Amino acid sequence: MKTVNRYRLNNGLRIVHILDETSQMVYVNLLYGVGARNESSEYTGIAHLFEHLMFEGTPAVPSFDEPLESAGGENNAYTNNDITNYYISLPKQNAELAFWLESDRMQNIELTEESVHVQRRVVMEEFKQEHLNRPYGDVSMLLRALAYKKHPYRWSTIGRKLSHIADVSVEVLREFYSQYYAPDNAVLSVVGNISFEQVVQWSEKWFGTIPAKGVKKQPLPQDPRQRRQRRRTVYRNVPENALYMAFHMGARAHSDYFPCDVISDILSNGYSGRLLYRLVKKRHLFTKIDAFISGCDDPGLFWIYSRVAPGVSMKQAEEAIWQELTLLQTELVPDKELNKVRNRFESEHTFRNLSGENLCNNIAVAEWRSKAETLFNEVAEYRAVTAEQVRSTAKELFRKGNSNVLYYMKKG
Repeated sequence: MKTVNRYRLNNGLRIVHILDETSQMVYVNLLYGVGARNESSEYTGIAHLFEHLMFEGTPAVPSFDEPLESAGGENNAYTNNDITNYYISLPKQNAELAFWLESDRMQNIELTEESVHVQRRVVMEEFKQEHLNRPYGDVSMLLRALAYKKHPYRWSTIGRKLSHIADVSVEVLREFYSQYYAPDNAVLSVVGNISFEQVVQWSEKWFGTIPAKGVKKQPLPQDPRQRRQRRRTVYRNVPENALYMAFHMGARAHSDYFPCDVISDILSNGYSGRLLYRLVKKRHLFTKIDAFISGCDDPGLFWIYSRVAPGVSMKQAEEAIWQELTLLQTELVPDKELNKVRNRFESEHTFRNLSGENLCNNIAVAEWRSKAETLFNEVAEYRAVTAEQVRSTAKELFRKGNSNVLYYMKKG
């Protein structure tokens, strides 16, 4: 396990650091506890819109990218349902620049009608390209709305409607910025060839005077246990019929999270995954199929995505998937198969975190949820899942009453 150093400023900003003397780079990650979950149902998609606005500049830094590029650095960001994350990589001799830039835009973003108009158009175009005009692009929107009735996970990060992005006012965005972009709603992670003492010094220098805003995690409306299957059929201009399924599972910290992760890997991780091997390669019922989990902070979803092979009925395709799910509910997974997915998970986890950029992001997320060190316990948690746990979890997870089924049919 790597040594994690941590510090907390008086204004609530949490700092985590890992030293890597072998690198010539420093990675700086600033995570804010704000995502699509924090949006009003009247203005969805604004967390993602605001991610774009954070690159619009401040009075001190009109162009965020320009000083970074001059210093040999790179940066980017992403938003999901739970968080918004900004990350920078720089040569170690220029690392202080990241602290200055991030502290500046934490408090000094200028939201004008012009800047909002520019980024609103960018995000609206992304919405159209990725979700309206791309084949199967609206699947996540449809499935989320089917599975969730109360929780804000019922809409995707991009938003529920294009009009929400088009109509959101500058005043609403300013309030959003004021409410969530604060040191006491953030985690600063730093990985690379930089001492912890230097990280603390620069953190105090650049972030220490920013006032806390008293940000508190607001309780969100939770969906009750689903007891009846929900189904929907839509028709679109797509090349193949598709079948999608979503099952409610526990939150990231729930005891069923790692058993669900193991199940998803048994079904679809690699060419020997049960769904791919049995239903695509052997029975030719699908042209592609995948299973994965959402990993959300609140109760999430276990997804199955598939494209149905020509000549195969939707009923036959769905029955084939249910047969595989029933096997997991009734039979113990053989040790050889279980060990195979365990080994694959450990390998992927290890290689993923060899990257300083990935490691910096992952410890920030882990620290936001609980403690950064939990990242290094994930392999042990995964390996501890037994065949009996897989079976018992599958019994609850794959209840018909817990399922949401979407038939996505081609027109004509």
